[in-house]
Amino acid sequence: MSGKTSGDQGLPPYLTRLGPGAWRLLVWVQPGAKKSAVAGLYQDRLKIRIEAPAVDNKANAALVDYVARTLGLKKSQVSLSAGKTTRGKTLVIETENEPSWAAMAPEPTGR
Repeated sequence: MSGKTSGDQGLPPYLTRLGPGAWRLLVWVQPGAKKSAVAGLYQDRLKIRIEAPAVDNKANAALVDYVARTLGLKKSQVSLSAGKTTRGKTLVIETENEPSWAAMAPEPTGR
């Protein structure tokens, strides 16, 4: 069983609807980057580069802030549910209205 619900058609593999107003976002984080940005896909996870270093939870806090800002949400609507000390992380996004996921879409690799 994949954990995906019938409402997941069209969602990328790193995104799962958990129920009304809740989504799971699987990310791979690269801390200490020059600029915070979506950087593509890695192991079916959305790869996100974060400026903050992986020290004292700074990268995790910066990740939550980046995802919230990118989706136009409050930081309290995005939480880290797994992966506090690893690069592979699971975020839970809770909001009444579905966010515009296009803001988090990786850039096409071809030109």
